[in-house]
Amino acid sequence: MAIPKTLGIETEYGIVHKGTDEPNPIAASSVLINAYLYDAGYRTDTGHESVHWDFIDETPGIDARGYAPTGAMPPDVETHLVNAVLTNGARYYVDHAHPELSTPECADARAVVLYDRAAELIAVRSMEAAVNLLPPGEELVLYKNNSDGKGNSYGCHENYLVDRSTPFGRIVNRATAHFVTRQIYTGAGKVGAEAPGLRVDDVDFQLTQRADFFEEEVGLETTLKRPIINTRDEPHADARKYRRLHVIVGDANPSQVATFLKVGTTALVLALTEDDAFTSDITFRTPVPAMRQVSHDMSLRQALELDDGSTITALEVQWELLDQSKKYVEAHGTDNVGGDVALEVLQRWEHVLAGLEDDPMTLADQLDWVAKYRLINGYRERHELPWSDARLRAMDIQYSDMRPEKSLAARVGLETIVDDAEALAATTEPPHDTRAYFRGRCLQKFPDAVVAANWDSLVFDVGTDALRRVPMMEPLRGTEAHVGTLFDECDSAAELLRRLGN
Repeated sequence: MAIPKTLGIETEYGIVHKGTDEPNPIAASSVLINAYLYDAGYRTDTGHESVHWDFIDETPGIDARGYAPTGAMPPDVETHLVNAVLTNGARYYVDHAHPELSTPECADARAVVLYDRAAELIAVRSMEAAVNLLPPGEELVLYKNNSDGKGNSYGCHENYLVDRSTPFGRIVNRATAHFVTRQIYTGAGKVGAEAPGLRVDDVDFQLTQRADFFEEEVGLETTLKRPIINTRDEPHADARKYRRLHVIVGDANPSQVATFLKVGTTALVLALTEDDAFTSDITFRTPVPAMRQVSHDMSLRQALELDDGSTITALEVQWELLDQSKKYVEAHGTDNVGGDVALEVLQRWEHVLAGLEDDPMTLADQLDWVAKYRLINGYRERHELPWSDARLRAMDIQYSDMRPEKSLAARVGLETIVDDAEALAATTEPPHDTRAYFRGRCLQKFPDAVVAANWDSLVFDVGTDALRRVPMMEPLRGTEAHVGTLFDECDSAAELLRRLGN
């Protein structure tokens, strides 16, 4: 049976150290995050340190299939790099060669958009703070994209809790069609190609930055041999009840509408999967090539071959998934898919598909790939440039520049779902309706007593001989409704723990 969806996004930002001849992205990422932690008061010269991440529950090598294939390479757990927990419940850390910011746990798609925008504001403040730590003439610049144009891709990963009893094979069968085709509205757009066997200029412009980098249908890896369905089985919750589907196929979106649809539609598709409510089956004969076909097809009309020999377009797949999602909500309600926000997801989903079917350019204020294509193609036509011109690839990168005065995405009139005043508050305040509330409020009120934190526990030092670990295995417990009055009534972490024990 479908469980209420708990959602989140992890964004790896591209980073460039300007003004130096010897850039080191790992060192640059550390400087960037530490600059923010000092600027925002998480670290001080008087000795107060930010709360560090507790790695005790990190198990990225466990495979949902129950075995690890020969040669599988799960990501390393890098315990030696900067890794901090913020008062809004988020995690800000160095992941390999990138700064990464994971949103707190969210209960609906709008909340994900809010905390994703808060992450962008944190990124901007981090760049501004880093200038004060660097020699004159140097700066650290972040990019919210997924490809550097040199063969390297980095991720924007999504996370969805699903019922542990749902057969994993059913998730693979049902979700693959969605992940292959949702690119038509989630893609961030890209000039050129980086797929094996293709030259950069074999593709003028494509819908997504990620499709070229996927090689397998199902697998454990996230940086090599990337799979459409990732099998990491690390729920960060009660493993008897929950499975976390770790989704690595999506683009990082400056567009709030694209982010809203990315997580909102996927939550609906997964609820249908849990309840086995699909009335028709869509199985691609070759999902990985189909993923690239969709990305490379600006017409949105290319026929994709199914297992039974018939064909279907990406638009037709999405119309079918929308229709089945509507019927699911009519039959089951919205309690498990984000409440009233799910109704807005359905409305926007239908509006966007209708626009893509009629004239994609009408969606230039809503979808990244459309906005980017219109901007770059307009420049190309005015200056009579071939698509292979380096200036167009530079514009592609600049679209995702996180500096407000340099970002092209900030200039194309993208529609917003949350305003910046609300997002600014969300840089420090946690969601009220998930366990992130307890984590964030503990860090706000008792920072000196919290030794470490992770997604499913907090470790306290309240002056006794032993440290105290508070488990948080239920993602929808520890909310404001559950523990809000405790924070108002408790003056110390020791009192909070005593009250919790009672």
